This record gives sequence, structure tokens and C-alpha cells, in this order.
Amino acid sequence: MSKKFYITTPIYYVNARPHIGHAYTTIACDAIARRQRMLGADTFFLTGTDEHGQKIERAAQAAGKTPQQLTDEVSAQFRGLWDRMGITYDDYIRTTSDRHKRGVQALWRKIRDNGYIYKDQYSGQYCVFDELYVDAAGPGSPCPECGRPTETVKEENYFFKLSAFQDKLLKLYEQPDFIRPETRRNEVISFVRSGLRDLSISRSTFSWGIPVPDDPKHVIYVWLDALSNYITALGYGSDDAKLYEKFWPADLQMIGKEIVRFHCVYWPAFLMAAGLPAPKSIVAHGWLLFEENKMSKSRGNIVRAETILEVMGQDALRYFLLREVVFGQDGSFSFDALVQRYNADLANGLGNLASRTLAMITRYFKGEVPYPSAGAARRPADGAIAEAAGRTIAECNGLFDQYQFSRALELAWGLVAAVDKYIVENEPWVLGEKQDEEIRAQLVTVLYTSAEALRIVTALVHPVIPEATAKIWTQLGLGDIKTFRLVDLKWGQLELGTKLGSVAPVFPRADKSAIERMQEMEEQGRGAVAPTASEAQPSAKPAAAATATTTAAAKTAPPIPEGKIGIDDFTKVEMRVGQVRVAEKVQGADKLLRLEVDLGNEVRQVVAGIAEAYAPEALVGRKVAIVTNLAPRKLRGLESNGMILAASVEGGKPVLASFLEDVPVGAKLK
Repeated sequence: MSKKFYITTPIYYVNARPHIGHAYTTIACDAIARRQRMLGADTFFLTGTDEHGQKIERAAQAAGKTPQQLTDEVSAQFRGLWDRMGITYDDYIRTTSDRHKRGVQALWRKIRDNGYIYKDQYSGQYCVFDELYVDAAGPGSPCPECGRPTETVKEENYFFKLSAFQDKLLKLYEQPDFIRPETRRNEVISFVRSGLRDLSISRSTFSWGIPVPDDPKHVIYVWLDALSNYITALGYGSDDAKLYEKFWPADLQMIGKEIVRFHCVYWPAFLMAAGLPAPKSIVAHGWLLFEENKMSKSRGNIVRAETILEVMGQDALRYFLLREVVFGQDGSFSFDALVQRYNADLANGLGNLASRTLAMITRYFKGEVPYPSAGAARRPADGAIAEAAGRTIAECNGLFDQYQFSRALELAWGLVAAVDKYIVENEPWVLGEKQDEEIRAQLVTVLYTSAEALRIVTALVHPVIPEATAKIWTQLGLGDIKTFRLVDLKWGQLELGTKLGSVAPVFPRADKSAIERMQEMEEQGRGAVAPTASEAQPSAKPAAAATATTTAAAKTAPPIPEGKIGIDDFTKVEMRVGQVRVAEKVQGADKLLRLEVDLGNEVRQVVAGIAEAYAPEALVGRKVAIVTNLAPRKLRGLESNGMILAASVEGGKPVLASFLEDVPVGAKLK
């Protein structure tokens, strides 16, 4: 029987629509859940929305709606966004649902019957924004969490004997994996050691909440209500608790660092009081910062995930957040950084490796994977790639187990870079033009080694970028990647004669217009609105939308004059040496290639009519002469920023300049 794995996101408060800070948590959990399924674990992934409390009641009043209307609308936005992003949750819990209410009241009765609830008078400060009782100096004192003024509350409440659990909680924290990272663990231990006071767990001055059993004048404190979702979603308190019996305790509960106290102090104390086991591990990540501040509606600095999905696609967002941000620490977001990381790692890295490797297998072996013969000599360079792949499998798996996403992805892309270097040094496009048997055997080894390394990277990073890797897996002729078990991954599993699927680019390069488009959508409030849950469908928009718009310069730049020119005009032409980093055919155009050319201080996209003379893979790494001060123009919907110099006799194929190898990249030609 396979092991079970239960993972939860925090449930998101519905006072405002979702942004990429919410998406960050959910993407991290989704990547973990996908990986656990690939490892063969019986996985249950829970997310949902927190919909009760005084803050919701006031927000609804301000919007002229009932609390239920407001929560229905915003919860649908969260669920619609998760569906559009392809989040593979198994259940979506709402705290306004009947199943949740029954479970919360059952938990209350259990804690009460065990002697840990009593009634008393509360007088003190309360932060409505954080739904937090505050030990403060007096009226208007700032909340220690958010800094907002607190309100004075005087009412009869039910109290939970939190003070009775101080020693038990400290004992629980001795388990090193219960709270991660270490900084959060130390914070919680310090808080509990300073002394715990009993906690008010009901309110009687508003009604938007779950009624206290046998005393409906009170509603249950929103955090006891909300935290209980992790067990009510499994059927706790109902007649059918099979899921609870199977999956609880949770293997991993993912939260943001601002709610550590609620999850690591209150939540395990509630469970202990009810005689229930605590979760195995609670992991707190840092904040996603924009303009050096945590994203929040009140600051007006939120970035909508829908904007990024519309322009760049879901894999770009997923990869950036998990690669750029060191998990557990605060991380920064910017549109510039997103596009740079996308182009460097996805378009020029994994995408280019897949395109060039599979294109050469298609060209030289009719789309069937070749396999080195038993007697073929293996050179040190071939073995080095196989050894590097084996190390990458072991080290990436270890890092993913520790939720060190950024480091794991860095290692995986280290293998991508090693294979790129291996291909450039072995020049399979040159080997493929020769008929010598020994050279042909070398070509087989180079292409098999490259394809096998590509397969391994694709399997390792599938939980992070599922759309693109599923396409690459299919192009490799391996079927549905969801059926592959990651625990079995090792070198040499790509079989002789495997028939490739249809080969096509998976990461079109994004240009500066993508940044401009995202900024404009955010600044003008035109971020795509997430559909309701009933309408939500996975996005059909391809990442190619990243190159779908033109810059203002491209739209307004005057055409280059035609006809004869004088020497003064000719001296205005600027030519530089560039090195081709990426080359691929333009779909639907027999003569055109899309190139990415490094000019030393920038990388430009150039569309050139040389496809009949040069295979794309033969151009990678080659130096070319570029006219760099031409106005941009569109060819087959692609913006071309420059022109490659080539010569041809009438009716012949174009020939590139071949005197540039000793000229440094970026040098100006005179």
C-alpha cells in the first residue's frame, strides 16, 4: 500500500480578491502535491477560503452587500483563479459550508467536554484586521502584527485554557520538523516560554460566524473556526469520517510567516484539548515583496496573477516564484525580473535544449531515438553527462524533500547548461553531414546523451512547470508524464527506436513589450478578472502571447528610405558582431529562422531568411554580422530587431560572413 500524504494551504481570507502573494503559497503546495503523486504517494491536497469574522461583516456593509453575497463572490474568484492556473487541489473548503459548521461545533463540544472551555468577562484590545486579541497599553494601541489601531472590547466570552498547554507545546516543538524554518521555530518557542494566557474563543457583539453550541448568542472565534477547516474538510464531526481516519494528521501545512502564532500555538493546543494528534509539520514561507513592501490591498501595491497568466502563461509564473525566491525568506517581484528569468532559463535554457536536440534527432534519424551500440566507445565527455545527471537526480530529490525549490531548480538548470556546452563542443550538426561509420556512432552517442539528459530534467521539474514539461515529454515520444513514477528515475531509460512526437517550441521568447503590457494592465486596472468557479476552465492562452504585442517604437518608427544613398547615409549604418544563442524555424515559413543574438550588452531577436541554407542547430554559437540600427519590423508576427549580413549569387542560397571568429562579440564593424 502506498504511503499517504496530506498537504494544506492556509485558507484565504475573502475581504479582497486574490493576488500573486496568495498564488505563491498555492503554487508551492501544488508543486509539492504533484511531486508526491509522481513518487507514488496517495496524496490529498486541500485549499479553500476563510469567510467569517467581524472584518468580513464590516466589508460587506461597506459594499452594500450581505456577508454571504460578499463571500460567495470573492471565494469564487479564488477558486476560479486556482482552476485557471491548473492547481490540482483535491478539495476546496469554505467555512460558510454546512459540513464545516458541523465539524467546528463538534470540535467545540469535544474541547468543552474535556474541561478546557469556560465563560468569563473579557475587557481589552482587539485588532479587527488580524482578528487578534492584543495585550496592549490601552485604547487605540497599535496591533503588534499590522500596526493598526486596536479597538476596546468589553463582552462576556467563552475562554479556552491555553495556559494549560504551555509545557505540552514546548515538548511538541522539540520535534525539529514540526516548525520550519528554524527562525520561525525560535520565534514560537520564545513566545510560548514568555507565558501563555487563556484565549477568548467567542464573540457576542456581532453575528457573522458559527454559533456556539447550546448558546447561540455567541459566535465561535474566527481563528478556532478557520483552523478547524483542516479536519472538517476530511469529514471530522460527520457520519462519514473515512478521509479523516486515513489522512489526519496532516503531513505538511503551508502558511505565511504572519500567521505562525495561530497555526503553531493555538492550533496544536486546540487539537490537544480535543484529544486529537497535531500535524506533522508546519512550514512558514516569507512574504512576496513589491516595491520593497509586502503586497496588500491597503497599500495598493498588489499584482494580479491573472495579468501574468494572460501575458506570460502559468509556467512562467510558477517557475519565477519558486526559482527566484529562496523558500522561507522574503522575496522580491518585478515584471522585469520575471521576463529576464523566463528568457534566460526557460526560453534560452530548457526550451532551446529541447528544440535543438529533438530537431536533430528528427533530421538525422527520422524522428526515432538512436541508441549507442554495445561496442561503441564512450568518451569522457559522454560519461560526464551521465554522471552529472545521476548526481542531479539524487541532489534535486533531497532538496525538493526539504522544500528548497530555488536550489533544486538551480541544480537542474546546471545540468541543462552542461548539456548545452556538450552539444556545442561536439557539433552534432557537423557530424550529421558525414557518412563515416565511426563519426555516425559518435553522432548517435551525442544525441542519445542529450535526449536522455533532457528526459531527466523534464521529469525532475515537472511538478514546477507542468504544462511545458508535459509537452516536452510527449515530444520525446513518452506519452503522458502523469503516469511516470519519479522514484524510478535513472539514467538509460530512454529506449532505442522511441518515436518522437510532433516537435515544436514550448517557450517562445518574451520581449520588452511583454513587460509594458503587464505594467499597463496593472496600472490601468485591466487585469483579467478570474471567472467564477462554475465558469473556470484551464487557460487556453499560450505563452506565445508574450510576443504578441509591439512596442510603441515599432508602431511609430519611420521606414528606412529605399533607393540610392550617398556616402553620408551609408556611414549611418551601424554593424556589430553578435553570437547566436538560440535558433529555430518560424512556423509556416520555409525560409525564415528566429534567432536570438548576443551583442555583448544585450540580446536581440532577429528574423532572417536563411533557413534554406542553414539548419538552426548549426547556427548556435556562431558569430554573425548584424545591422543594429534598423527600425524594428514584423515578419510572420515576430518582431525583428536587426538584419543579418549574408551574400548570395543570383538564384543561390545565402552565405554568412566567415571572417568573424576572432572578432569579439559586440565589436563594431567599420
